[in-house]
Amino acid sequence: MVFNQRIQLSILLLLLLSPSLSTNSANTTVYQILTKYNLPQGLLPSSVKSYSLSDDGTFKVVLEKPCYVEFEYLVYYADKITGKLSIGSITDLEGIQVKRFLLWLNVNEIRVDLPTSGSIYFQVGFINKRLDVKQFETVHDCRDNSLALCGTSLRQVLQLPAPVNNMEMLITE
Repeated sequence: MVFNQRIQLSILLLLLLSPSLSTNSANTTVYQILTKYNLPQGLLPSSVKSYSLSDDGTFKVVLEKPCYVEFEYLVYYADKITGKLSIGSITDLEGIQVKRFLLWLNVNEIRVDLPTSGSIYFQVGFINKRLDVKQFETVHDCRDNSLALCGTSLRQVLQLPAPVNNMEMLITE
């Protein structure tokens, strides 16, 4: 009986003292976690609501809502992003897409060279795209929709040109 209580007490103490797999330090942001893993902090938008990181590197990031960020390409972030984090790379990535030739393609993996070469690599299907890492060094704000990234409203895009009644005619003979 006493032996059983000691085992239960030991298990309880172990659970209380060990760091939780699904919680994060209140003082550490997800952007700081990315830099600890030698990844640029701007890989995620500014609208991160919460995140969890387990000891094996699997993570879950929750955004306030799905959104878009304009880098060299237009990027879509789902409201939930998951993957596996390791030094210099994110694998098994889900929840990030890039627009290419009118198609939205899933980003499966992100990695950087160690030591850094100034490049970052995105695995999209069987395509591996190299980009300049500088565009991912700062955290970007999210936009609600992809049209908002054009810098103009839908009304401005659909607006007809001004009438041309006062245009001079060019007479050619």
